[in-house]
Amino acid sequence: MKKLVASVLASSLLASAAFAGGPIVVVEEEVPVVEERPASSAGILPLLLIPIILCVALCGGDDDEEVEPQ
Repeated sequence: MKKLVASVLASSLLASAAFAGGPIVVVEEEVPVVEERPASSAGILPLLLIPIILCVALCGGDDDEEVEPQ
């Protein structure tokens, strides 16, 4: 009888030790993916063209030739 009790006790200790820590859960961190913008941006081109067009329109030279009095 002592051998039966000892074997049951030993098997219950081994079984409880096998489940003592619980399952191991590995959580992988997700790295956010950031898309790179191209080096040449079309957003600055209109901002550069507007002052150039205004300067040409407002600062343009006269095409009329001055006539010298004789």
